[in-house]
Amino acid sequence: MAKKPQILSVKTVAKTRLFQVEALELKFSNGVTVEYERLKTSPYGAVLAVPMLDDDTVLLIREYAAGVDRYELALPKGRIEKGEDVIAAAEREMMEEVGYGARELTLLTTLTSAPGYSSQQTHIVLAEALYEQRLPGDEPETIEVVPWRISQLETLLQRDDCSEARSIAALYLVRDLLAQRRAAGG
Repeated sequence: MAKKPQILSVKTVAKTRLFQVEALELKFSNGVTVEYERLKTSPYGAVLAVPMLDDDTVLLIREYAAGVDRYELALPKGRIEKGEDVIAAAEREMMEEVGYGARELTLLTTLTSAPGYSSQQTHIVLAEALYEQRLPGDEPETIEVVPWRISQLETLLQRDDCSEARSIAALYLVRDLLAQRRAAGG
């Protein structure tokens, strides 16, 4: 395996309220020096919850996605606030976006999105034993909650309005985990 490049300098080249673009001067172990750009995101990361109403029903949300200028079906997600742990953030996002809390929350994994140029990390949390509980959120309009059978995942992925990769990866992870539990008799 190659030796990780040495970071010679880091400069901020653009900044918004959500993102910061940094230019990194890197020196690779073979002596080549190049400049890379990366999108620096919140140091606390993001969380994506997979709220399971029962063993086969996941609660999706339909909300406007500005990046693709359409409404998308996805899982509830959001930034982790300063001082907030992953599990608390997942439960807060669920309460804000789907109107449920969970008695059982399990951190499954952490995913990156476009790690070649983005520092974004999203923590995937399975939420089970749901109970109704709503918190006010920061969304500009009411979010539609769409129950979906996880056993019908392939049908969901054939839709044009379900393309968010983190949600798709999380749904496959949970579908497979639940199948393993059933096979083990638990």
